[in-house]
Amino acid sequence: MKCDSCKENVAETEIRDLHGQTLCEDCYMDRLSPAKPCDPWAVFSAKSFSKNDSVTLELTETQSNILQLLKETGGAETEIISERLQIRPTDLEREIATLRHMEKVRGELRGRKKIIRLW
Repeated sequence: MKCDSCKENVAETEIRDLHGQTLCEDCYMDRLSPAKPCDPWAVFSAKSFSKNDSVTLELTETQSNILQLLKETGGAETEIISERLQIRPTDLEREIATLRHMEKVRGELRGRKKIIRLW
C-alpha cells in the first residue's frame, strides 16, 4: 500500500487510517504529535535542566550536524538543511524544535526567506 502523505510503499501491517487518509506509521505519528518549536514550558525545562550541575544536556548526532551546518553557513533554509543532511523534513522540524527549546537555534527572516540560524 502507499502512504497518502509521503507516497512511500508500506507494508499493510504498518498502515494507519486517520480521517480517511491512509498513512504510514511515521506520518501517522507526525499528524498526531506535530513539532512545537514555540513551547514556553519546554524552554523553561531545558533551561532549568542545564542549570543543574548533575545534569548535562547531550545533543544527538543529528542535532550536532545541524549546528555544525549552521555554523558553516551562517544560517540556512530548512529545505537546504534537510537536503544536505539527508533528513526527512518532519524529522528536521522535530530536531529544530528541540534545539530551539535549548536556545541553540532560532528562526530569522532574510528578505522573504525563513532561515534557521544559531542562537
